[in-house]
Amino acid sequence: MTTVYDFSARTLAGQDLPLKRFEGQVLLIVNTASACGFTPQYAGLQALYDGFAPRGFAVLGFPCNQFGHQEPGDSAQIEAFCTSKYDVSFPMFEKIDVNGGDAHPLYKFLKNEKSGLLGSSIKWNFTKFVVDRHGRVVARHGSTTRPETLSKEIEALL
Repeated sequence: MTTVYDFSARTLAGQDLPLKRFEGQVLLIVNTASACGFTPQYAGLQALYDGFAPRGFAVLGFPCNQFGHQEPGDSAQIEAFCTSKYDVSFPMFEKIDVNGGDAHPLYKFLKNEKSGLLGSSIKWNFTKFVVDRHGRVVARHGSTTRPETLSKEIEALL
């Protein structure tokens, strides 16, 4: 059975990181953007990470420029923005596509596991996938779901 641990992605520093490194943790996987109306959600994502990381939780951020070209920067610019503006310390990855033929394999898997209300395609930035300790996708939340509202759901999985 395929799980999120079967995939890898390149970090903002350009290093290939197998997601197996997060095995046994509860994950929140999010497609992000630096110039979006939902960008302030970085603060909520960081707060979740700060609060739950010691108990085996991680947020994984995947910048994407497919929605309104709201992530135009390169990896260095994305990292500088996230750390200076939101003090992001959770793992961030290189910019990827989440839809279409060039979609990252992880996102093909995530969308196949949990479709959205209007089909499997990601509709906008800051779509969130909740993954249990076994690497199974257990929930999908749209852009309008604020990260802080996921605390109880994450708590239950920890």
